[in-house]
Formats: sequence, structure tokens, C-alpha cells
Amino acid sequence: MAVYLHRLGAFAFRRRWLVLIAWLLVVVGIAVASAGLKGTTSGSFSIPGTQSQKAIDLLEERLPAATGAAGRVVFAAEAGQKIDASQQAAIKTAVAAMGKASGVVQATDPFATGLVSADGRIALTSVQWGMPANLLEVAQRDAVVAAANAAKSSGLEVEFGGDAAPPVAPAGGVGEIVGLAIAALVLAITFGSLLAAGMPLLTAIIGVAIGLLGITAATGFVELSSAVPTLALMLGLAVGIDYALFIMSRHRAQLQQGMEPAASAALAVATAGSSVVFAGATVVIALAALVVVRIPFLAAMGIAAASTVAFAVLIAITLVPALLGFAGMRLAKGKNHTHNGELAPTAGSRWGEFLLRHRIVAVVGTVLVLGGIAVPALNMRLALSDDSTAAVDATQRNSYDLLTTGFGAGFNGPLAVVVDAGAGKDVTAAADAVGARLETLADIQTVAKPALNPAGDTAIISVIPASGPSTTQTKELVKTVRAATEVVAQEHGSEALVTGQTAVNIDVSDRLAGALVPYLIVIVGLAFVLLLLAFRSLLVPLTAILGFLLTITASFGATTAVFQEGFAASLLGVNTQAPIISLLPILIIGILFGLAMDYQVFLVSRMGEARSRGASSRLAILSGFRHGARVITAAALIMVAVFSGFILEDDAIVKSIGFTLAFGILVDAFLVRMTLIPALMSLLGDKVWSLPNWLDRVLPHVDIEGATVEALHNPTARPSVAPVGRAHNLGF
Repeated sequence: MAVYLHRLGAFAFRRRWLVLIAWLLVVVGIAVASAGLKGTTSGSFSIPGTQSQKAIDLLEERLPAATGAAGRVVFAAEAGQKIDASQQAAIKTAVAAMGKASGVVQATDPFATGLVSADGRIALTSVQWGMPANLLEVAQRDAVVAAANAAKSSGLEVEFGGDAAPPVAPAGGVGEIVGLAIAALVLAITFGSLLAAGMPLLTAIIGVAIGLLGITAATGFVELSSAVPTLALMLGLAVGIDYALFIMSRHRAQLQQGMEPAASAALAVATAGSSVVFAGATVVIALAALVVVRIPFLAAMGIAAASTVAFAVLIAITLVPALLGFAGMRLAKGKNHTHNGELAPTAGSRWGEFLLRHRIVAVVGTVLVLGGIAVPALNMRLALSDDSTAAVDATQRNSYDLLTTGFGAGFNGPLAVVVDAGAGKDVTAAADAVGARLETLADIQTVAKPALNPAGDTAIISVIPASGPSTTQTKELVKTVRAATEVVAQEHGSEALVTGQTAVNIDVSDRLAGALVPYLIVIVGLAFVLLLLAFRSLLVPLTAILGFLLTITASFGATTAVFQEGFAASLLGVNTQAPIISLLPILIIGILFGLAMDYQVFLVSRMGEARSRGASSRLAILSGFRHGARVITAAALIMVAVFSGFILEDDAIVKSIGFTLAFGILVDAFLVRMTLIPALMSLLGDKVWSLPNWLDRVLPHVDIEGATVEALHNPTARPSVAPVGRAHNLGF
């Protein structure tokens, strides 16, 4: 592979104008496709085959109006006051105007339905549209909002929930700007050159632009989650900067050692580029493997994010060497880590020496620290987000709080029990029996009378739980309701299905939890094979994966402590303690596993280079630190900065994902990859590079270190692997 990458790097350097124009045409082409094919994203989650989705599919067939977009409008007088006569008139006028808005089939009068709080302060109106939420036009929603807001002139507070609330704006803004600014600062410090610092940022932005435009174009064909662009933005910026950084760092070091720019660029793509390809492949595998969990919206997220990472790899091995050609020898300016022609001692080499002297302490200490951080994960509770986790000043959050105050938390997450007697059969008796059984259950506040479809074969019974939608009590209630209604319905020859957004969220969470272990097995297995090919060792991949398990459990522990238990939550702007978003564990595992393997590949491949030149295991570790620690530190800090920028967002999901990724990268890069793994490798000695003879014969040879290409450049050279500084005093 190194030979082919060498040729590719040489071509891109030599034909740099052609490569640059080709990438610009790609950007323009995708932008045109995006403008013409743009669709909409969705914030809803559903999984085919679950009971809640089965009920929705049945209602779409038997009672389509019941599956249309639905929203809540909450009117509230000032605290301590009741809605007076003039305000009541304003509400009635607003309700009438909402009922006449385009697409609205019903807007309920709270004074006719009795949905006024006991203290007379809060009134609730339900709005029903005649089309699904994904087909609801912005103008149709805005018409309802405008009609309701007219009541504000009477002194009422008006808040919106459900599909009546404006969609949450996608993440983007100050957080990304802060992250990029920190990344630029780290690059400038690392390279000591603004030109060198700017190139990884430029290529990363191009990659992100392609990824986001491609996702926008894809929405014209498939429905994507509104979280997809944010995920692609996070990953695109992080890996785009890092992959360019690794190749450029190798190139600059070679220039400063006297190599010609053209030869250096080709060699950098062959060596560091090989590591980029393998590292990128692990990320792509981890994300694309989300398909195996058979959850459509999650599979779409994985494919979209994997595509963005794939573009980042392609840009790194083609556009980056082309830009190196434009820069020429100017990139050699800046920091030079040599002294009198020899590599100077670095903080990385000194840290490596320290680890070799205290390897047992490093291993035990790291395991204990990460194990302690992981403890809160034992109490992690999973649920999908609801309006209670919205930003404190968002109308969704205000409507949630008002409904909780006026009617109880259960009003924010009603359940719908669908009773099906079969096409053409009378459902009345079964529906009445199910309703009577529901009224005997605990933790239920209200059971409405069954509402039948025109054919009389299907009924809907609305159930208001006594607890909030994301509570453990409501989750248990859904199980109880399903068990109880199933028995009663079967006695009358019918079927009972429980749905509603709360039930959908519970079903999605359960399916996600069930898919976690199979998914972990798939990505770990595939990555093990990939690392086995890269390093031709059984213990290197094994220690890499064991280290990742420590990283992921510690990351989940920290996230649980902050977002669920409230530890130091105010420092991060977390205003509400709630269960962890259900899709976070499986997403974080996929993303963090790939990124963790990035650092494993980049650091250990440097050790492998030294090993391939005859160095002992201990010398190889020191050589890897001397050459790789500085750039890996910069790459990790850049990723932490980019992901931390998303903590500044108001959206609780984005905030928690950003925090978990930033914390995970910090832990994995500095405690696992640059402390635990080298210490373990030192303890294992030369055995860490061993491979059974039969397996050595079977496995294809992959030159990830680029030794073949380096031999072509200088067949007689044997670069020194001797450590610097105090390493000489250790007897090496």
C-alpha cells in the first residue's frame, strides 16, 4: 500500500493544479446537487417492528387523521393570577384563528374540553394537522404560532410544544468558532508557522463542506435525523485537521532534514499517509457498522458520518500533498526539533523514559484512575430526550414546565392504547373492557373514553400517566399497560397496542440498548483484524482494545456524573439532570473507538518503524515517543477543542455528545495511548511484537511503516533509533 500511496503523493505534488481544480469541482458539483435536491431533516425516532411503530402503521391505515402532526399551545396568566374574562376571550379568538390555519383539522377550545388548570391560571389547546410532521410546511406551523401569539396582547404567556414548536436550530455557531480558534492556536504552537497551521484547517473545512453538502443532497432521497449534520460536522473537523496534521508534520520534519519537497511529500503520503488510511478505515468501519444494528435512523447517521471521514482521508492523501507543492520550502520554516543534525530531546522522549522506569506504577495507576471515574456508569439510565431537556429559555421547555405545574408531568407524555378488532369487526366491547382495565392500574392520572374510527373496528384510548415521560415509573407503566391490555383484548378477540411519543421513545431506547453488545462485538472484531494486518502482532491489537474498554467506561462514568447526577453540571451550563440520551452510548462507542485507534496506529506505527529497523522493544517505544508524541498531543488537543466547542450549544443532546467525546479523547490520548499502552508494551517486552509462524505465513504483508518506499529513497540509510537525552544513561 505504501508504494501506491507514494505514487499518489508524487502525482498530487507534481500535478497540484489539476488536483486542486478537481476538488473545487467536487465542491461545486455537490453544492449544486444540494441546492436542487435539498429535503428536510427530522427530529423524531422510530424503529420498524416495535409495538409502538406497529400501532402507528395501523392508525395510518385505519384512522389517518390520528397520525397527523400534533402540537400543544399553552396559555398562562401571570403567576398567582387566574385567566380573566378578557384573556379568555383572547384565547377563544386565537383558537378560532388556529383552526382556520392551512392544514389544521382541529384546534381544541380549552374551556370546552376542560383543559384548564385547577387554579385557573393555565389553559391547554391541542392542534392537529392533516399531514404527518415530516410533511408539515414551515408556513403552516408559523400560521398557528402567529394566531396563538395574538393572545399575548391580553397579558398572557404563550408557549408551544410538540409539532407546534419551531424546530430547534441545528448546532453551529460560537462553539465551532471557539473550537477552530483553539485548534488554530495549537497548530501555530506546534509548527511555529502560520502557513503550516492554516493548511490543516483549510483542508478540514473543505472536507466538512463536502460532507455537509452531501448530507443536504441526500435528504432529497431519504429522511435523515436532524442530528446527522452535527455529527458530521464534529467528526469532519476533528479528523480532517488531524489527518492533514500527521502528513504535514512528517513532511516538515523531512524538509528540515534536507529532503527535497517533491520527494518528501511523496514519502510523507507513503508513510504517514498509510497510517491515515488505516486509522480512517477503523473510523469508517466503526461508523458504517451501525448498519448491523438494524435501526434505520442510526444506520443513516453512521453512513453519513463515515462518508465524511472517508472524504477527510481522500483529501489528506491527495489535496494535502498538492498544497504542499504550492507551499514548497516555505513549510520548512518554523520550529525545528533537531540539534546539530541530531534529533533533540523532546518532552515526548522524556515521558517515554519516565514510563519505562515506572511502568508498573503507570499501568496500575491508570487502571485505578479510569476505573474510579467509570463507577457512576453503573447507575446510567437511558432515555430519549423530551421537552424537559430543552434549553431553559426555549418555548418547548417553558410549555413543558407550565403543563407540569398546571396538570402534572404526565400531560407531557400521554400514551395511546390502540385496540384493533380486525377489519370490519366491532371493537366497542373490547375497547370498553380495555378502558375499564386501565382505570384500575396505578400511576395513571386519566383514562379517556375510547374514540372509534368510522368503520368501528379500531379504537384509541388516551392515557395520561402520573409521572413524566422520561421517568423510570412511566417506563414501568408502559410495560404494565401492555401486559394488562393484551390479556383483556385477547379475551375479546382483539389486539391492544401501546404507542404515543413516550412509548416510541421507550421502544427505541430498549432496541438501542439491545443492539449495543452485538455492535461492540462487530467493530472490535473488524478492528482487531485490521490492526493485526497493520502490526503483524496479536498483543498490540489486544492491548489497544482493552485500553479502549477503559476509555469508554470512564467516558460513560463522567457523562453520567455530570448530565444525570448533576456533578459540576453548572460549570458546563447543564441546567437539568436527566437520563442519558439513548443513542449516546452506541454513537460514542462507534466514534470514540475509531478515533482511539487513530492514536494507536499513529503512535505504534512509529514504534513499528523502529522495530522494523532492528530496535529492541524498549528502544522502539522510545523512538515512537520521540517522533510521535508531540504531533499526537497536538492532534488530541485539537480534537478536544473541536468537541468541547459543542458543549457551548444549548441542545442537551449535542452538549452531552460533545462532552463525552472531548473527555474520551482526553482520557484515551493521554492516559491510555501515551501512558497505559506503552507501559504494557514495555512489560511484555519483545513478545508484544510476536506472531505465530502459521499466522505470519497466512496474513498478507501490509507495509504501514513505509519501509519499502524509504529503501527506494535511500537504500543504504539506516536511520538511528537510539533514544536521546537521558535514555543513554539507562543503558540503551
